[in-house]
Amino acid sequence: MILTVDLETYSPQDIGKVGAYRYAQDPDFEILLASAAVDEEPVWLADLTQLDRLADATAWSRMQKMLFDPRYTKRAWNAAFEWWCLSEYFHLTQQQREDWLEQWEDSMVHAMYCGLPASLKDAGKALQLPDDKAKMREGKALIRYFCCPCKPTKANGGRIRNLPSYDPAKWQIFRQYNIRDVETERHIDHLLEPFKVPDFIWRQWRDDVRMNSRGIATDRELTSGALWCGAQYSSELYQEAKQITNLGNPNSPAQLLGWLEDSGAKLPDLQKATVAEALKASQPANVRRVLELRQALGKSSLKKYDAIQAATGPDGRIRGTLQFYGATRTGRWAGRLLQVQNLPRTYLKHQDEVRELIKAKNLTALEMIYGDVSDVLSQMIRTALIPEPGKVFIDADFSAIEARLIAWEAGEEWVLDVFRTTGKIYETTAAKMFGIPVETIVKGNPNYSYRQRGKVATLTLGYQGGVGAMRRMDTSGALKDLPDEEIQDMVTRWRQQNPKIVNLWRSMEEAARLAINNKRGWAVIPGVSFRMEASTTVPFPFLTMSLPSGRKLYYADPKITDDGHIHYREQTNAGWQDSETYGGKLTENLTQAIGRDCLEFALDNLKAAGYKVVFHIHDEVVVEHGTENPEADLQRIRTIMSQPAPWAKGLPLNAEGWVGQFFTKD
Repeated sequence: MILTVDLETYSPQDIGKVGAYRYAQDPDFEILLASAAVDEEPVWLADLTQLDRLADATAWSRMQKMLFDPRYTKRAWNAAFEWWCLSEYFHLTQQQREDWLEQWEDSMVHAMYCGLPASLKDAGKALQLPDDKAKMREGKALIRYFCCPCKPTKANGGRIRNLPSYDPAKWQIFRQYNIRDVETERHIDHLLEPFKVPDFIWRQWRDDVRMNSRGIATDRELTSGALWCGAQYSSELYQEAKQITNLGNPNSPAQLLGWLEDSGAKLPDLQKATVAEALKASQPANVRRVLELRQALGKSSLKKYDAIQAATGPDGRIRGTLQFYGATRTGRWAGRLLQVQNLPRTYLKHQDEVRELIKAKNLTALEMIYGDVSDVLSQMIRTALIPEPGKVFIDADFSAIEARLIAWEAGEEWVLDVFRTTGKIYETTAAKMFGIPVETIVKGNPNYSYRQRGKVATLTLGYQGGVGAMRRMDTSGALKDLPDEEIQDMVTRWRQQNPKIVNLWRSMEEAARLAINNKRGWAVIPGVSFRMEASTTVPFPFLTMSLPSGRKLYYADPKITDDGHIHYREQTNAGWQDSETYGGKLTENLTQAIGRDCLEFALDNLKAAGYKVVFHIHDEVVVEHGTENPEADLQRIRTIMSQPAPWAKGLPLNAEGWVGQFFTKD
């Protein structure tokens, strides 16, 4: 039996800034409405603001019994929210919460597994739900009114919250909205029933929710010191900019662009890339300094300290930093709140000393030693994540996993042999491309400069990229002085050296085309095939890509356009719309999806070995462990991560790592 559940809640915390976990931890958090339905039975509602009424008390009592009855599978849209809110409401221990989670499934994960939008409203639009089944349009306004604090005004009597009694008519609509959400969620579940989520994905989702709910300890002293130093330093820079420009507000783009033009430096905008490019050119001293100040003031990564401070709970832990299946095209995780998958690298030496200066709010010393305080604070953001007292972080990262995977998928044996022996793929790639001895591509030899070219080629060209992709990847400037013709020659040489990878692109695209046109399955390589899947419940078919792990990738409403290109629909910033794909892109999807499954296999094995992963980033895991013999544990963890899954025989994996008292990046 399925119990579909939906809650409406109140908290003074801004859920968009602090996340669901911190939101529900607030002392003033409360559940306002709860609606539920068993299978296809009518939805019933419990108004928790009126539990003195017999009808609502009875409804809530019935719901509670079913919530904790293991015979019922509990489902919700973004079920981790309902599960956590109810766990907080009932004051469950962490162990009780984790045990109870075994009874839950997530309708949102089901939609995302099928390549559909994560939002209930957008998923409903994509599935073309009729008006009586779609999410009610009034929802956002009602949530703002009842679920969030309000601004005190004379008109509202200075209140900071809207209670049901202040607008009974709106409250009645809100009750209907809560009921409708259950109906919508249940209807989507019914539509997607033919496209089942494998049981192992539900197990993975539950493990992910457990990890997110345990959270990561944060260094609140470092965070507080960084915010203070950042504010003081920004004030200094602002005043300096004001003094140089004589502008009322040098942070104003319009004012600053006007001043720059008057000073002989006309810029189209003040975006990071534009300012960085302008600084490469010769500029008058005052213009250069103002651009440097603009660059320093625009360090967005400093906002991550605000995110840490806001989202850290009363127990000093930040939760909910990863979104399961956040990348629907591959099934990889996406970052949330702090965006752990997009943190600046740490290049500074003596990080312990730097951390102490920040904690002591010693801005003077930071400026004297390092100059650009914004850059220092940006680099140290990672170190605000720390293990529990008496424990260390053990970090392990797959080495060059995408290069290994694409060679394994394509059967490019010379690449696999490199990974099985020296591991020097960038050097060997460069040697093959430029016809120079690989042993000469070492530090101190002039040929060492070719290594970076080999690196750019390895990281760029595996997915059918060309000159433009090479230039975008060339962050070190190894190619900046080369004309397009020479870079194109590198592209051609790489493809000649990797014919099986080139053939993989063609095979992937051809199989997808055949599946769409002929409505049958077409294999590409062992464990990977395309087929069309449809049902009477969903208004469009899916092109599915089967993966060696048993997982599938879904491409909604695929078609071959008149110009011969493969198109499908997906959720973008612009909404549910048409997207194009091709052989190289399909290969990229495949490779990143298998990489995700390799990581999941490693997570399963680490869990079985007794290691607690507190978070992970792309191909990297962070384990919180005791300090008895961490280096030995690091070696064991590296060994575990280097073990290929049964479905990936012959894949040469390797992992490197470190042990530390805070999160960093080697």
